[in-house]
Amino acid sequence: MASRKPPSQREGRQRAVIDAVLPVVDAGRFAVKTIAGEPMRIQANCFTDGHDVLRVMLRWRSEHDTTPQDIEMKLAFNDEWFAEFTPEKPGRYFYSVLAWVDPFESWRHELTRRVDEEDIRLAALVGAELIDDAAKRAKATDKAELGAWAQQLRKHPGDAQTLKALALGEAQADVARRYPDRQLATHFPIELPLVADRARARYSSWYELFPRSASFEPGQHGTFQDVARRLPYVAAMGFDVLYFPPIHPIGREKRKGRNNALTIEPGDVGSPWAIGALEGGHKDLLPELGTIEDFRSLVSQARDLGLEIALDIAFQCAPDHPYVQAHPEWFKWRPDGTVQYAENPPKKYQDIYPFNFETTDWRALWQELKSVFDHWINEGVTIFRVDNPHTKAFPFWEWAITAIKREHPEVLFLAEAFTRPKVMHRLAKLGYSQSYTYFTWRNTKQELTDYFTELSQGPGNDYFRPNVWPNTPDILNEHLHAGGRPIFALRLVLAATLSSNYGVYGPAYELLDSAPRSPGSEEYLNSEKYQLRHWGEWDVARPDSLAQLIAQINTIRRENPALQSNASLRFFNTDNDQLIAYVKQTADGDNIILVVVNLDPHNPQSGWINLDAEAMNLDPASQYEVHDLLSAQRFTWQGLRNFVILDPTQAPAHVFRLRKRVQDERHFDNFA
Repeated sequence: MASRKPPSQREGRQRAVIDAVLPVVDAGRFAVKTIAGEPMRIQANCFTDGHDVLRVMLRWRSEHDTTPQDIEMKLAFNDEWFAEFTPEKPGRYFYSVLAWVDPFESWRHELTRRVDEEDIRLAALVGAELIDDAAKRAKATDKAELGAWAQQLRKHPGDAQTLKALALGEAQADVARRYPDRQLATHFPIELPLVADRARARYSSWYELFPRSASFEPGQHGTFQDVARRLPYVAAMGFDVLYFPPIHPIGREKRKGRNNALTIEPGDVGSPWAIGALEGGHKDLLPELGTIEDFRSLVSQARDLGLEIALDIAFQCAPDHPYVQAHPEWFKWRPDGTVQYAENPPKKYQDIYPFNFETTDWRALWQELKSVFDHWINEGVTIFRVDNPHTKAFPFWEWAITAIKREHPEVLFLAEAFTRPKVMHRLAKLGYSQSYTYFTWRNTKQELTDYFTELSQGPGNDYFRPNVWPNTPDILNEHLHAGGRPIFALRLVLAATLSSNYGVYGPAYELLDSAPRSPGSEEYLNSEKYQLRHWGEWDVARPDSLAQLIAQINTIRRENPALQSNASLRFFNTDNDQLIAYVKQTADGDNIILVVVNLDPHNPQSGWINLDAEAMNLDPASQYEVHDLLSAQRFTWQGLRNFVILDPTQAPAHVFRLRKRVQDERHFDNFA
């Protein structure tokens, strides 16, 4: 057995150990995610043998910088060092750590413990040599100051305690610290990647609608101009992202009829996800929707109302997509001369051809697909919801998203992948800014508690940003079928307060569309995926609509920073499994939101909530106010155990803002 080579002399003298740098994703294979303009906290676990003193530096740089910046790390406890840096702009960054045993700091540390006069004078001479070494590395002015300090230590005429005080002078020490000897520094072996996104990656409220159903006239195909007239309605509900299913030409070959029928009738419009026809493909618009000028105008008008347009990118083709004729090598052909259509048994998509990512022409395929994103970015779109990304090659996504964000760091990607957990997490690691979740199928108190604890506190929270939806055009969960307005209301509150990113598919959601295609089915009856729908007048004041509640919830989210992040989410015990209680709060504790939801849409539920004093920094003996932001009611609570009752026909939940009682300068009770 061959023996290992001993370390070189220089390596052997590098006594500082960097045991870990955190956060990290897969040992640095993938990037940690953060938000531009917000401090990024880095931890390094560093130590050395014996009792010498370490100095530890955080090094960071942007992707475009060659020279890193250094920030001194501070020791917290248990050999854990911390520092923060702030990536000011969206983009890619790198960070690492270096550490060294610092003779100067070790000398000062030892000197503080010395009391014998002879020891102090000898230590002063040792320090003078170390200070002379620092002077050799110093700039002119500092060199002179350090030289003078060293001479004072050598020739100090006073008593030992005065000499000790001189040696421990902080002002001179600060000068010496600027010129450490790093020759024996240990460098963490890799630069760890970091992606800083704009704030909308962390906090967003999505509204999905089909432009073709936006017409004000029953039976008439909607247009971008119709959508523009709907923008005030969407903005009034407080959404900031307006998301469209595909807006491209729809194939005529194998077109699906209403309710996914294999045969069509005159006037059937087909599925928007069957992309491509004689009029063009992924870079073209369905003519019935309008012109590119209409689309540009819509993007601009939406932006003026605080809305961003998000587009669905579905990398698949209708049989008559131009790609099929121009690039047959991009598809899988069967022995009978036909292309293998998409399947997700038992579902069959005869109107959709998937791309073959194992084609020998994969480089050209990759470039063409990336150019689809480039095209729409040039038209002003900076958010994309990607359809079924888990059915496309993972290496493609890593390459494409990295390249796009290098050119356009403001662009965000939402992965629509209701698939296996590890696959969803891999897509997030590859660069997706947000990810769909299993919220749609998490209904009980235990299911919700376990799942959202995992999302907010699990290892994925460094890169996986959940976006939760109570419904989508594909998913009308059975939970919504028979619960009436209360179930829609309580699922809305859960989505909007458990996750800082959420969305609804409307107007189906606010207008309580709950009719399945068949009993137990998650498909909508008369689904918009296959036909035009006329929703009547979209009016936030309609008595049968949830629009006003949605607007209220989105206002609460916008006015309370605690709901704009997931990191602080904590659940509390209740003595009734139909009541779920949880809190979110800002790091400074200035904004605390306590949510209590009745999970039973049919019956009033009551029970006791047991708050966590430590988690909320509450004095169990003091009074505090809870202000229900939904009902505007205010209650004074005391202690950690409090009673609530919720009638689902009146209110689905309490969304409390907590204010702790304080004493003002006049000694009157007040709430902070």
